[in-house]
Amino acid sequence: MPDDSDLLVVGSIALDKREGPFGKIEEELGGSAVYFALAASLVLPVKVSAPVGKDAIDRVAKAFDGHDIDISHVNVIDAPTYRWNAHQEHGRTIDLGSSDEIYDHWEPDLPEDFGGWAFVGSMRPDRQVAAVKGLHHSARLLAADAMLSYVMLQTNEAVDVLRRSAWFFCNHEEYVAFGDGDPEEFRRRWWLDGLVLKSGAGGVTAYTPDGEVHVPALHKYPAFDTTGAGDALAGGMLARWLRSGAQRSGLQDALVCGVACASLTIEAVGVRGIARATAHMLEKRMAELWESTKQES
Repeated sequence: MPDDSDLLVVGSIALDKREGPFGKIEEELGGSAVYFALAASLVLPVKVSAPVGKDAIDRVAKAFDGHDIDISHVNVIDAPTYRWNAHQEHGRTIDLGSSDEIYDHWEPDLPEDFGGWAFVGSMRPDRQVAAVKGLHHSARLLAADAMLSYVMLQTNEAVDVLRRSAWFFCNHEEYVAFGDGDPEEFRRRWWLDGLVLKSGAGGVTAYTPDGEVHVPALHKYPAFDTTGAGDALAGGMLARWLRSGAQRSGLQDALVCGVACASLTIEAVGVRGIARATAHMLEKRMAELWESTKQES
């Protein structure tokens, strides 16, 4: 019997080639499903649905070792793992393209009659559409994210994902690509229960029918590698909010958890920061953020 307290992420597993203040790296494990799952697992168990090639499955298993992450819906495909190429400068990531042949051979493998919370992370929008269509009638909460290059490449599919989601996460550039304007008007136009705008060093703001909630970024720690910060934020936020009962009064606490997960992620290259984090480290980082939030207000 499906549990409505379950958390599922459907997204990408990637091997990245990136250049930034950390130097040049190749075949670095990443992907929206990986960052989300590692962050969420600091709070509660999480299921993962994603495609991966034989060239990366062992690295995924190693990264998830010791975490409460169910990979029974991760499909090993006879194709190269998704590759992503990017350049990072001044805290901004510039997408230089990807190789996504693996999506041509994969349909999202979803738990039957899934009734919990689901997050459809950034991946090729036609695969996102397939995932949201398979979840939007049964999932208790359905959230999704965007990736600018894919929004521009498959606009109709990206809009379909937005239209079918209850909560939507995006950064400023992705938000502009969908039409920009006043965030609250945007939320109402797309019938969203929640819009989460990620602003990097500016923190994060959630817009809901009850108003907006802002949590500042934590500048005490270095932003060494910002890749995956948004997915870690979503993982921490949704896991915390689900565990605490999903009351509106708990939204700010959930956002604080998400920002804390993002802060732990960007301290190191790739998934290293969030993979080595512990629940104790997360609670400590959240306490620092609460103090920072009080000072800002």
